Amino acid sequence: MDLGPLNICEEMTVLHGGFLLAEQLFRPKALAELTKSDWEHVGKPIVEALKEIAGPQPFVWKKKALIIIWAKVLQPDPATPSDTDTQWQEDVFFSVGNMLPTINHTVLFELLKSLEASGLFVQLLLALPTTICRVELERFLEHVTIDTSSKDVAFFLEMWWEMMKHKGNQQDPLLSQFRMMAHKYLPSSDEFCHPPKRFKSDPDVCPTMPLLAMLLNGLKQIQNHVLCPGMKCCAVANLADMLTVFALVEDDPQELSATVYLDKLATIISVWNSDTRNPFHQQELMEKVKEAERDVSLNSLARLPTETLFLGFEHLHGLLREWGEELQAVLNSSQGTNYNSYRLCNSLTSFSQNLKLYLDTTTLSKEERQMVSELAEYVKDFLRQTSKVRKSKNLEKDLAASIAMAIIERKMDRHMEMCYVFASEKKWAFSDEWLTCLVNNKALFQEPALVLKLLETVMDVSTLDRAIPESQIKQVVDLILECYADLSLPDKNKVLSGVLRSYGRKGLSEKLLAYLEGFQEDLNTTFNQLTQSTSEQGLAKAVASVSRLMLLYPELSVKKMCSMAVVSLGTHKFLAQILSAFPALKFTEQQDPNPPCTLVVSCLKETIWGKFSTPKEEKQFLEFLSLLMKPVKPQGIPVAALLEPDEVLKEFVLPFLMLDAQQVDLSLKIFVQTLEANTSLEEYWLQTCSPFPLIFSLCQLLDCYSKYWKLPKDKRCLTVDGKDRVIHILTHLSEIVSANSETFSPDTWAKSLSWLHRKLEQLDWTVGLRLKNFFEGHFKCEVPATLFEICKLSEGEWTSQAHPGYGPGTGLLAWMECCCVSSRISEQMLSLLVVDVGNPEEVRLFSKGFLVALVQIMPWCSSQEWQYLHQLTRKLLEKQLLHVPYSLEYIQFVPLLNLKPFAQELQLSVLFLRVFQFLCSQSCRNWLPLDGWGHVVKLLCNSLTNLLDSVKLIQSVGPWAQGQEQDLIQEALFVYTQMFCHVLHIMAMVHQDVCEPLYVLALEILTCYETLSKANSSVSSLLQKVNEQRFLKSIAENITPEERRHTLLQKISNF
Repeated sequence: MDLGPLNICEEMTVLHGGFLLAEQLFRPKALAELTKSDWEHVGKPIVEALKEIAGPQPFVWKKKALIIIWAKVLQPDPATPSDTDTQWQEDVFFSVGNMLPTINHTVLFELLKSLEASGLFVQLLLALPTTICRVELERFLEHVTIDTSSKDVAFFLEMWWEMMKHKGNQQDPLLSQFRMMAHKYLPSSDEFCHPPKRFKSDPDVCPTMPLLAMLLNGLKQIQNHVLCPGMKCCAVANLADMLTVFALVEDDPQELSATVYLDKLATIISVWNSDTRNPFHQQELMEKVKEAERDVSLNSLARLPTETLFLGFEHLHGLLREWGEELQAVLNSSQGTNYNSYRLCNSLTSFSQNLKLYLDTTTLSKEERQMVSELAEYVKDFLRQTSKVRKSKNLEKDLAASIAMAIIERKMDRHMEMCYVFASEKKWAFSDEWLTCLVNNKALFQEPALVLKLLETVMDVSTLDRAIPESQIKQVVDLILECYADLSLPDKNKVLSGVLRSYGRKGLSEKLLAYLEGFQEDLNTTFNQLTQSTSEQGLAKAVASVSRLMLLYPELSVKKMCSMAVVSLGTHKFLAQILSAFPALKFTEQQDPNPPCTLVVSCLKETIWGKFSTPKEEKQFLEFLSLLMKPVKPQGIPVAALLEPDEVLKEFVLPFLMLDAQQVDLSLKIFVQTLEANTSLEEYWLQTCSPFPLIFSLCQLLDCYSKYWKLPKDKRCLTVDGKDRVIHILTHLSEIVSANSETFSPDTWAKSLSWLHRKLEQLDWTVGLRLKNFFEGHFKCEVPATLFEICKLSEGEWTSQAHPGYGPGTGLLAWMECCCVSSRISEQMLSLLVVDVGNPEEVRLFSKGFLVALVQIMPWCSSQEWQYLHQLTRKLLEKQLLHVPYSLEYIQFVPLLNLKPFAQELQLSVLFLRVFQFLCSQSCRNWLPLDGWGHVVKLLCNSLTNLLDSVKLIQSVGPWAQGQEQDLIQEALFVYTQMFCHVLHIMAMVHQDVCEPLYVLALEILTCYETLSKANSSVSSLLQKVNEQRFLKSIAENITPEERRHTLLQKISNF
């Protein structure tokens, strides 16, 4: 008989033969008349036929044969020849069933009993339509109660136990055909005569419930025939389990933990192993595990009716009273535990626990509560009298391990949970079976939590047990790393995160490095390859390569990448992308004695911070930092920011906002980068950085510039031009904080402003002026009282304050200091300035005061501040508020030229000369150190370069724009000559060590002169060129040193 369609085959012929032999033995009676007492004499040929043809798949054959036999029992006799034709066409069981003689239910039930096929009986019974199912069970119970034997009782109890363990198999086509045909066998008057198109059991209906109630009734009827102690144990256990699982346990019971589940399996199998009479004693471990899983995994699809429940309570109480002493004797016997006694103790223990919960949570009548309470107390006393806990105390060695591995190997129920137990149990680790299981089922362990558990177990065991061969440890470590390598990138990050939490920044290296051959070589090779392949295509491969190193030694790997990002030209972007693929590196070691910072920050500080040897390295570091804060998202690889802006500020900026800090310049660049890179962030992250103290720190840094040149050189780690960056940051920061003022409570905002305003009183007044907009609406601008003398300041916006050093006559100085703050305030100050242009004396005094104030301010100006003053000076000249007389000290004869287009350029050049004459005078020359002189020379050169550009522009515009009848070549040449003389004059006054920019500027002026003189086509140009050449040489003759003088003279000679 094949396992496909139900057809006539060799096996069916053997079965047919068995029935024919039985029929011959029973003659002259027909098998349809067979009774229980006849079976022993008649049934043997049928049983032997089944055993003969069982073959390699006995269960499948037995199931198929029993379906055919049961179908034959249910099959109605055809009333007419047409009925026979119909059955032949529609009934798949008809042809094979027709080979068998007519039989009754006694044959079926006795055959099932002889085959000990209680499990198959339940499967087939529950596959039947509900009505037939109940009728068939009633027939079975009736069969059992007639001439009840010990075998009947045993089969009844086993069938009951199987029914509670049953889990329907909707995918079995043979059972579906059996159910479908059974529907057709129903009488037409039956309400179930028309089966649905698809024969699926309704998930909302549990046919087991009424059947269990029928079995309870059956137990009552055969109770007096339950004589054997083992059967009594089984009967009480069945009843207790039925009441527990189908009535007392909550609808959605909590699943046993994996360890408890495994422990129960091991206990059951251990009992089977010691119980030689148990049918599973001789079975293979795998079969034992399958069956033990069924025993442990009882679950209810529905609940017993209350009526049945209380009948069950009553009957259980009665059985315990009647059989109690005998059951106690079994449980307390010195002969050891068999499975029935184990089940009795285990079932009653579970029943007792759930019954107590039922009493505590269920509303019952007084009589019901009394009845249940008495039962609960009786069961509790019964268990208390049990001298032994019916749980195997001495399980076979490694039995639990073997069971867990068997479940994993065959992927049985809860096999993934067994993987977690397998990975966690240190007692099992490194055995041959354990290693084989890990090798064979490596794919199952490719989960982050399992990889972590395996690593933890291996590290603990290898540390404690020195007897494990090193080669075995290495093999296991390699297997685990292979599992890790096969994980997705997000899962790799979970593992890395777990390793960092458990073992810190050194990862696995401290305990496992000894078992990892060539780690250092792998490290060097991997990173050398990274520097050679920085394409986006190679990114995924690079991330995969680095992920292994990250797990083994996170700190060393990150430090290596940080170092390469700075030293190796052009690799920083690629390396930042790789690092950003590991968000687990945002790990903070809480045990660190210092204030905690993330692993990446720590590695950056320890490896490269403060160790830059070139500006290029510094630039790559800045870009690297920016990419770690705001990573570029490559295609196909998830990345995340490893650095938060607040973290960067706290670690790389705040500690260095001091003029004497070596890293202050780089910290300010980082500050700018952080503010600009994160302006798009929705969250107001500055709140975590204490924004008001941060603003005050910048203000303190600005305040240091008011005494900049008075500080020792080693205390001036930031240049004067660094002041512009500080101002930019302060302006931007105050704008961001002000824009997010709603994140503060009104009271906190007001108090914070007051605190900052109060702290600024300790600093130079110009610092507070830079926060004018920030304090607007809360505090007036505090300025020296002398400023009110020359300005029409609004008292609603400005207020006077006594400031040391601002006595009478210092109003113009304060005014010019205000003009240095910003172009907006400069324009405001200019509009409020009170100078009577119609009064020559007032203009003269203002001009003298302006020159003196300019001399006082210039050395402390940054490039941007000096630019504001330069623009202010031009506007004063335009408004004729500033008078700068032009002397004739560098003129051989009065030129017959119209110099009006270049008047401002000439005046500014002379003004700068006068400023330096003041600065180089006896009273001022000791103000500045050498680098201070270098700074003012640089400011001068910037302004004079602007003047040169202006002259070129004016001359290039042409006479049509200037209203001239001819071009402005001669006028421009005259201006170049004057500027050259002024520059050389200044060179002669200042220290030679700071003259280089002036010297370069002088050469630039001569180049401009030479270029323009070649375009001079006037008749007198040749004579003019000779005269001016002689004049310029006479000026250049006074320049030292010899090299510069020689170069200048040679340049002039080449005109």
